[in-house]
Amino acid sequence: MTYQNPPIEILKDKELYVFDMDGTIYLGKTVFDFAIRFIENLRSAGKRVLFFTNNASRSTNLYLDRLNRLGFSPTEKEIMSSADVTAAYLHTYHKNQTVYLIGTKQLEDQFRGEGIRLATGKENSVDVVVSSFDTELTYEKLDDGCRLIRGGATYLCTHPDLNCPTDRGFMPDSGAIAALITTSTGVTPRYLGKPYPEVVEMIERVTGIPREKTCVFGDRLYTDVALGTKNGVTSVLVLTGEGTLQEALKLPEEDKPAFIFPSLSEVDKAIFGTAD
Repeated sequence: MTYQNPPIEILKDKELYVFDMDGTIYLGKTVFDFAIRFIENLRSAGKRVLFFTNNASRSTNLYLDRLNRLGFSPTEKEIMSSADVTAAYLHTYHKNQTVYLIGTKQLEDQFRGEGIRLATGKENSVDVVVSSFDTELTYEKLDDGCRLIRGGATYLCTHPDLNCPTDRGFMPDSGAIAALITTSTGVTPRYLGKPYPEVVEMIERVTGIPREKTCVFGDRLYTDVALGTKNGVTSVLVLTGEGTLQEALKLPEEDKPAFIFPSLSEVDKAIFGTAD
């Protein structure tokens, strides 16, 4: 089963290159050296780079430190997550409202730092419940969140990813937690993060680069690739994480990625002629 990519000039002409993280530039604890090389080549060619992850369980500072340790040398302005998009959404549509968060301590600290009024979960009611990828999840958090949603709170979810790829396989992600909450309450959340339009709008606003001059690289069809196909951004699927070639080719034509590569190594070679 093969796929014929369109002319590589389409990618060469872009100004902003957006990268998913886990499954795309590294996998769990394994860094892809070819990803470091490709990103260095992009910067040397005067291209802009942005790292965007749906994983809201960690802070921007942690990602900054981790990516630096792995060799990607990002600046703080080159890192964005679904947590940033969710915080901006709360400030725009739920300003000064009380929010109960089902998320990690790092996400809680970020929300507090951005002036979001967080509830304890023991209140009789709150305005909004936000769930996320919570590696510190407890039954008590789920119980409190479901009770507050049944009581009328608006339900938001930072991102829809069902599984998080690791070097040991997959672990349940934000979308799986949201599915449990939805099954219990009957309420489907308003999802944020990739592939939803708020992400592209925020990227355009922060970088000043229009979506027509942007491309996105990722390993998930329903988040990374869909961010592009649904919002006018050129999408590139790499087969180093969750998505497979077979799954991509089964999609309707309008949902297929513009490009498919085994990894970022082949993208680097196609654009810059770099060989392993």
